[in-house]
Amino acid sequence: MLRITELALPLDHAPEALNQAISQRLAIDPSDLLQVQVFKRSYDARKKNTEIKFIYIVDVEVRHEAALLARFEQDTHIKPAPDTHYYPVATAPEKLTERPIIIGFGPCGLFAALILAQMGFKPIVLERGRDVRTRTKDTWALWRKHELTPESNVQFGEGGAGLFSDGKLYSQIKDPKFYGRKVMHEFVRAGAPEEILFVSKPHIGTFRLTGVVAAMREEIIALGGEVRFESKVTDIRLDQNGNNHSDQKHRVQGVTLADGSRIDSRYVVLALGHSARDTFRMLHKNGVFVEAKPFAIGFRIEHPQSLIDTARLGKYAGHPELGAADYKVVHHAKNGRAVYSFCMCPGGTVVAATSEEGRVVTNGMSQYSRNERNANSGIVVGINPEEDFPGGPLAGVELQEKLESHAYVLGGEDYSAPAQLVGDFIKAKASTQLGEVEPSYKPGIKLVDLASSLPKYAIDAIREALPAFGKQIRGFDRADAILTGIETRTSSPVRITRDHHTLQSLNTQGLFPAGEGAGYAGGILSAGVDGIKVAEALAIAMLEDRGEVAQ
Repeated sequence: MLRITELALPLDHAPEALNQAISQRLAIDPSDLLQVQVFKRSYDARKKNTEIKFIYIVDVEVRHEAALLARFEQDTHIKPAPDTHYYPVATAPEKLTERPIIIGFGPCGLFAALILAQMGFKPIVLERGRDVRTRTKDTWALWRKHELTPESNVQFGEGGAGLFSDGKLYSQIKDPKFYGRKVMHEFVRAGAPEEILFVSKPHIGTFRLTGVVAAMREEIIALGGEVRFESKVTDIRLDQNGNNHSDQKHRVQGVTLADGSRIDSRYVVLALGHSARDTFRMLHKNGVFVEAKPFAIGFRIEHPQSLIDTARLGKYAGHPELGAADYKVVHHAKNGRAVYSFCMCPGGTVVAATSEEGRVVTNGMSQYSRNERNANSGIVVGINPEEDFPGGPLAGVELQEKLESHAYVLGGEDYSAPAQLVGDFIKAKASTQLGEVEPSYKPGIKLVDLASSLPKYAIDAIREALPAFGKQIRGFDRADAILTGIETRTSSPVRITRDHHTLQSLNTQGLFPAGEGAGYAGGILSAGVDGIKVAEALAIAMLEDRGEVAQ
């Protein structure tokens, strides 16, 4: 097949216009165009007062392909289409004497389990939270009734933290093996809309994602895997001796659960997610190599979605083919801090995302329709271990806990969140009443002065950044826009460092740190891709330890 890039068409083009444009671009008779597959469709709204068009990347099957390639040899926009199919790296032996364990069933654990199951390794998944349906009810109990279930909430349970988000499926990771396409295809097979395969910024939305995740779990089980909910891992068993790997001090032997039961396995995937603080502490106590890593802290900001649509799309605001507009902003403050938007949710809501009693955390979420009245995103400040939280590998965890506990007090100690109008925040005075923008956070907000909710360097940087963002997006710094605190779980505060080649822990053989919690992903897509990589590495390691060769 051929791949054509940079093929532009009007937003309102007729369905047949794409094939016509391809035939004209290749200068071929329409009858010679045998098959068309849209690989990507995007648009560019960065230039004001210009016509917005769809930009296509298409893979096409044509007659006389070799002759066409020769004719367009010097054309950088017409080349052979790459092979994006997924090919398993291994097949499990007929007599499987040992089964891999996967701790965590968010996007990373989900895809690690699925790939291992598809290769025949019959993984055992241990998820501390509940199944997706029960978990949804528990999460709504916090939002509606102020009732937190510590093991079943926005952070913990089937689907992981990505379930209660925008369901965004795009990433900037390098993906030379097209693992991202495998992630997308599996989501579509499980019931996600087929458009996620080609739109430039695909998303599923929480309500649809719940059904997709449940369907994928059923496939894992049908292939011989197990998924055990409410199965919290409280300890990991290590063998200190009998290890011939001079660069690794330990060999994993299995895990212990909260009920005291044990499961033996020398192959364990750590797909913990970024909020498994008790598990981070357990690993550190057992001597598994863990180090602090940078993350970001800040607030959620809310504007009317119509404001963002107008600022970003101009006369095309509200166009049905474009939907709710998003944005991305960044500012380098005078104090050296970078302030940027994070996890922007068009037409969405700000949600309570704590997993621990007596703490307040925010996140953003959208449904597939993205038709709620407000747009929201995190406005966060990057921080790093050396300067901002020195004191060991778990110092970032301790900083998060301190800030979240204080936010709980500021919000009134009932899981309401502290909030402030943007205009008041810039003027450094407490807010006393709302303007036109209605906050979406449930279970509710308490208007305060947010100055004490974050370190001074973060407050100063955000105060400077908001007017600068107003120059990039008109109305961004409008006085009655809402800041809701606090956003602290942008990414994991630790890295469970692994070997670059084997993807095993630096000092613990058979332990495969993966995904967001280990510091190797940031979002659903990248976490799913990392799950695939780790599943492959584990399968190869199992076969090599048996003296067998992978495919």
